[in-house]
Amino acid sequence: MTKRIVGIDTGGTMVKAAVFELDGAETGSDRRPNQVAYPEPGHTEVDADGLWVAAGAAVRGVLEATGTDPADVVGVSTTGHGNGLYAVDADGRPVMPGIISTDSRAADLGREWQRDGLADVAQPVILQRFWAGQTLPLLGWFARHRPGFLDRAAALFGSKDYLRARLTGELSTDVTEAAVSGLADLNTGEYALNLFERLGLGDVATRLPPIRPSLAVAGSVTADAAAATGLRQGTPVVRGLTDVVACAIGSGVTSPDQMAIIAGTFSVNESLSREPRRAVAPMLQMPYPVGGLFISAECSATSASNLEWVCRTFLQTDVAGQSVYDRCNGLVQQALGRRPTDILFFPFLFGGPDNAPAGLLGMTAAHDLADVLRSVFEGIAFAHRLDIDRLRRGGAAMPPSVGRLAGGAARSDVWPQIFADVLGFPIEVTDGAELGAKGAAMCVATTLGLHGDLGAAVAAMVRVVRRFEPDPARHRDAETKFARFADMAAVLARHGVHR
Repeated sequence: MTKRIVGIDTGGTMVKAAVFELDGAETGSDRRPNQVAYPEPGHTEVDADGLWVAAGAAVRGVLEATGTDPADVVGVSTTGHGNGLYAVDADGRPVMPGIISTDSRAADLGREWQRDGLADVAQPVILQRFWAGQTLPLLGWFARHRPGFLDRAAALFGSKDYLRARLTGELSTDVTEAAVSGLADLNTGEYALNLFERLGLGDVATRLPPIRPSLAVAGSVTADAAAATGLRQGTPVVRGLTDVVACAIGSGVTSPDQMAIIAGTFSVNESLSREPRRAVAPMLQMPYPVGGLFISAECSATSASNLEWVCRTFLQTDVAGQSVYDRCNGLVQQALGRRPTDILFFPFLFGGPDNAPAGLLGMTAAHDLADVLRSVFEGIAFAHRLDIDRLRRGGAAMPPSVGRLAGGAARSDVWPQIFADVLGFPIEVTDGAELGAKGAAMCVATTLGLHGDLGAAVAAMVRVVRRFEPDPARHRDAETKFARFADMAAVLARHGVHR
């Protein structure tokens, strides 16, 4: 009998389920698309019932593909995209579409709160900035424009809590989810109720579920959930962590001299500190469940999704049995053997800093596709560095000695090298493809007593499989090129053409 753990991770476009051995080895995974809709400009919604169906199909698929007997699954946990908003009734059923964190309908309200001085009131409490897809301004938007949805809700929370509610019927959240959503007072770890009153959201606060321990069994798989997922009824379900924390745990980040870098749909860049950052509020900040630390993040839609757009728009999907991404990696590897070029790619297709538009600058007839693709890989790494530099200005405890890379870019052998060359410190890639789901599985292993704490779980369940050292010559070239990139991004923000 082989004991295994299931982790479920819901992103903005896909739901992933993965099976792990007790030593952390990923046995297999399954991915299913979400049904995403854009009913109005700035609105990004997901069919919440469809999300549950997709999650069930992913779990059933990975159990079957790995030959996992449901009786051998010792526990399950969920993670998922933070922020956005899911609203359910007392039975855990959705009362409105799920809102994805790329939704921007609340942008004007956030700016209004900023003008009214409410950001100055909020930041010492939640220790992060207002932004459009954050749960707090989304709640303000719904209270003002669609109050009926909130009136029907028994609980308002994030995607991981929604999936757990469908698995167990239990309605709660944990401190990482409450904090990342801008709902928690990071000085106390409880809801920021006084802030809700100042924002005119006192009634909304009554519909927030209780904050309970991340590393605790929240309930068990119900009969309905067992039918939907193929899991055994009664299987323990652990409350878990929001995705940026789960992914950092799954990457093995436990020390302030390490940085977690996720290059996927979003650029997510995270560092740890002994105390929360107060002088300059980061985009995200929350307690970290290892060593009493805090984790801060700067994020933007400037990462690998830009390469996906380039491939979908300009390149054939497959050539002679080779995937388009393998082809890109081969061409960029070829370009790295040449002299550096002056081509700059600005990966702002889904929104840039201060609304800077995307663009490609500096091409000549002497350049070829390999040069252009190299500039795309470099430009995305430069955009990560913009976020990392902002995070460092916010008071990181120490310079990073290593970065742990996750997301689509980590599947390449070329891109991590470019990240190392651009950032100037080594980049490591750990075992497993679904690191958010792995972090969820590590919560199960810790909660069920297989490890004394998450730090011990990291030591036992995470292995570095690849390491990339900066090339000194390419790092010097990247320093010069990044300075031009940053200057031109600022020019584009001031003078670019905006939608």
